[in-house]
Amino acid sequence: MATEKQHFDVLIIGAGPIGLACGIEAQKAGKSYVIIDKGTLVNSLYNYPVFMTFFSTSERLEIGGVPFVSINPKPNRNEALEYYRRVTEKFQLNVRLFEEVQSCQKQDGLFQVTTSKTNYEAKNVIIATGFYDIPNLMNIPGEDLPKVIHYYKDPHYYAFSKVLVVGANNSSVDVALETYRKGAEVTMVIRGSEMGPNVKYWVRPDIENRIKEGAIKAYFESNLKEIKEHSAVISTPEGEVEIENDFVAAMTGYQPNFQFLEKLCVTLNENKVPHYNSETMESNVAGMYLAGVVCGGMDTHKWFIENSRVHAEQIMKHIVNMH
Repeated sequence: MATEKQHFDVLIIGAGPIGLACGIEAQKAGKSYVIIDKGTLVNSLYNYPVFMTFFSTSERLEIGGVPFVSINPKPNRNEALEYYRRVTEKFQLNVRLFEEVQSCQKQDGLFQVTTSKTNYEAKNVIIATGFYDIPNLMNIPGEDLPKVIHYYKDPHYYAFSKVLVVGANNSSVDVALETYRKGAEVTMVIRGSEMGPNVKYWVRPDIENRIKEGAIKAYFESNLKEIKEHSAVISTPEGEVEIENDFVAAMTGYQPNFQFLEKLCVTLNENKVPHYNSETMESNVAGMYLAGVVCGGMDTHKWFIENSRVHAEQIMKHIVNMH
């Protein structure tokens, strides 16, 4: 552990697209800055499914005025990884990866930040940590069995297996269709009476037709009640059903690291929405700002890359005016 403190005007926690955008704005404003991430560059995007396609068009994912050129109208995960890596190279952003923030406390007007590798001192801190680290749990018996996944990468692994998919939004639909096309026997458990309203419009007819023809079995208005080693119990309007099962893909969504925010003294309301000024993005802690999805609390559908890119400019404008 290095003892020499490194001093910056701005310390950014999270090297996702919004964290990188904040770094670019700091650089433009002539502020010294560092971007720290406990994982790899754009770690959440890296953990997306291998064949994932974005809902947004490429220009809406651009940061720093760098064109995002994609072969298709909607870019995929690999194109996004390449784009954000090239943006990082172009601006020669000061990024420190695989370095976890362990504490951040304000003393005498400066933030004292300790990470897994070193110590920093910063006038301002920006939290741009996203929401993909902590899955929403179902809190049912058997959820901790090894056959249960909350993160899905590649359909081949599930070929010729019996896969139970929980959820009715984009991630659930992608898992169901992709594993079905690799020969899996797929069953979906859906809480509502139909697919989620946010399912990608070009995918919706595909999943609805597969269910209609019986290629994918779906239990609507149902809940997964218990997961056993070789089966799963589903609570349906007609009563309980137990089916043979090899894997459970619990695509139940994710949430920001609220404990981390509370540790940094950020106030959360009853819906876990952090307190911040919508003009400046400053939290209840003076000099500590929030950017990106982390601002939405449990509502992780509120902020995306395309509508939270502006947070970087709002924050830097305030920092520049304050100093």
